[in-house]
Amino acid sequence: MTPPEELEETFNEWYDGEHIPVRMGAPGFLSAQRYRDGASRNYLAVYEMDGPEALATPEYGAIKGRPSELTRSILGAVSGFTRYIGRTISEAGQVGDTLLEAPVLYAVFFSVPQDRCAAFDAWYDQDHAPLLLSDERWLGIRRFDVVDGAPQSFNRLALHYLADRAVMESDARRKARETPWRARLAAEPWFKGHYVIFDRLGPRQLARAA
Repeated sequence: MTPPEELEETFNEWYDGEHIPVRMGAPGFLSAQRYRDGASRNYLAVYEMDGPEALATPEYGAIKGRPSELTRSILGAVSGFTRYIGRTISEAGQVGDTLLEAPVLYAVFFSVPQDRCAAFDAWYDQDHAPLLLSDERWLGIRRFDVVDGAPQSFNRLALHYLADRAVMESDARRKARETPWRARLAAEPWFKGHYVIFDRLGPRQLARAA
C-alpha cells in the first residue's frame, strides 16, 4: 500500500507500533517483515502464518471487525492496496530466519492456467531456480500457490531473497532467462509475469508468547 506523502511518518509509526503488533498476538501468526520499494512510498508487509486458517480465527475476526480510529483513518487514506494469501509449494536455497531477514525481496507473480501449473512448477523448481541460486547472492526462493488475493487474479507467487539488488544483473539471472525450457513456456500467451522489488525495512517482528 502507498500512504499519502503527508501521512507517511504517521503511517510507518502506526504500522510498526499498532498494525503488526496486534496481529502478532493472534493465533497462527508467526512473524512479519516490512519492506519499501526504494525511495518511493510503496510499502509491503510479508506475514508468516501457520496457514490461511489464521485469518479465520475469532481473534483475527475481532482485529478486523473492531479497528481503532487511527487504523480506520489510515486505511481510508492509502492507495494501491494489494493482498495475497498463499500456501507454500517449494523452497530452495537458504531457509529459516537468516533467509527471512535478507536485505532485498524480489516478488514475481504469474497467472497460470490450471492445466499448465504442473509444467510451470517443474520449470521453476528444476530449471529456473537452480540457475538463479548458482550466484551466492541469490540467497533463496520460496514459491506459493496463491489461494486468495486482490486486485489481480494471480495463482503463483515466488519470493526471491537477495543479498543485494545488483544480483538482478548477474550472469546467473541472464542464463536463467535464456534456457530452452523457459523459451518454450514464454511462447505461450499466458506467460506474463508481474515483478516488484523491495528493500527490507526495520526488524522482523515475531509472534507474542501466549
